[in-house]
Amino acid sequence: MVSAVRKAISRLRPATVRSRSTAAAVVVVAVAMALGAAVLLLLLQRALITGVSDAADERAAEVANQISDEGVTSLAQDLPETTRPGQVIQVLDSSGRVVAASSAQADTTALTDLRPVAGTVQRTEAGDLELFEDDQDYLLVAQGAEHDGRTYTVVVATSVGTQRSTVATVTRYLAIGFPVLLVVVGVAAWLLAGQALRPVERIRRRVQGIGSTDLTERVPVPATDDEVARLALTMNEMLDRLEAGQATQRRFVADAGHELRSPLATVNAGLEVIGPAARGQSWQDLHRLMLGESDRMRRLIENLLILAKADEAALPLQRAEVDLDDLVDTEVRRLREAGGEVKVVTDVHPVRVLGDSLRLSQLIRNLVDNAARAAHSTVRLSTSQRAGQAIVTIEDDGNGIPEQDRLRVFERFVRLDTSRDRASGGSGLGLSIVQEIAKAHDGTVTLTAAATGGTVATVTLPLP
Repeated sequence: MVSAVRKAISRLRPATVRSRSTAAAVVVVAVAMALGAAVLLLLLQRALITGVSDAADERAAEVANQISDEGVTSLAQDLPETTRPGQVIQVLDSSGRVVAASSAQADTTALTDLRPVAGTVQRTEAGDLELFEDDQDYLLVAQGAEHDGRTYTVVVATSVGTQRSTVATVTRYLAIGFPVLLVVVGVAAWLLAGQALRPVERIRRRVQGIGSTDLTERVPVPATDDEVARLALTMNEMLDRLEAGQATQRRFVADAGHELRSPLATVNAGLEVIGPAARGQSWQDLHRLMLGESDRMRRLIENLLILAKADEAALPLQRAEVDLDDLVDTEVRRLREAGGEVKVVTDVHPVRVLGDSLRLSQLIRNLVDNAARAAHSTVRLSTSQRAGQAIVTIEDDGNGIPEQDRLRVFERFVRLDTSRDRASGGSGLGLSIVQEIAKAHDGTVTLTAAATGGTVATVTLPLP
């Protein structure tokens, strides 16, 4: 039942922002007008009745003073001559008998049972009085008076029909004017909302027209410095990110295809050269070649999987306490045992962090391999800690990396040394993986120029 009611309400709800804004404006104005009209009518009625009451009080006081000074003898002649239109005056004795009245019609029966003491006033409202046939409401004011020890009551009855009629007339005018005013407000709100939302609609149409294959178009930014302009800027920033992501994806697919095609082409070429009749040494050479290319393809696929998991913010880490100095010592031994002409110099101090030993070992190995390939003669490795951070530096004395390329080398499949072949130079994913592993450990990796002309790779990781 509740869900059905909600569905019915949702169907009645205006579908567009423009219509909802118009409806909201009309409702707000209608509520404000209704409250304002109610207050206006209440104040108007109170002001009119107060005016009538003040006039009746003034007239009752005049008659009471006359009674106190002269008695009631002269009132029979004075009251008809001095009574204002719309007023009826009676003077009652202590028994309620009418001793003077402003008209013969009021000279028979007392208008009220009010009997205030001398000098005090009482008020009340009465409907159509039996003495009159005008079917109007009356305001009755009674004031006590005294003369020669006798008590009298002065009653002034004033018709409030004119005042009530005035309020009713104003109410009718308001009832006629309110719908007209609401229509005007609705039309104005509809036009203003349409004008305000027109730039948003233009943005929507422009974005709708931008195809998935061409993200070079942009949304025009209004020169208004308002919410619409900020929306257009945000849309353009989003399109910039989409275009950059699309370009990265295309480049990634092309580079990955090229990288995977290379070892497969090598294996196929070897098979064609060996031929079906090959024996002995030829098969052994082919076996070594295929193992090498297969291992190369395996490493490439593993690197791609690591980057794919990093893109999903889900690079798996088995966190434990890790001695970075031990990892560096392991890489130093590996580099020295590999032979070669590169000299390894170390300045290793005990440093322990909380992280994944396997991933951190991969990070250091990738940096060490890059340094060894780039160095002319020497690779320097050091570990230290400073200001709550563990620091690993790997320096080579090679040709260095130009400053404008020190961020670009962290992009995937980027190799600055185009003369190197892929077999010796890697796939161009090593530094991308280093950066993702450092990020996963809440750390950073930066490249700077070395005093020897080479490159210094600095890894910073938080201490536990």
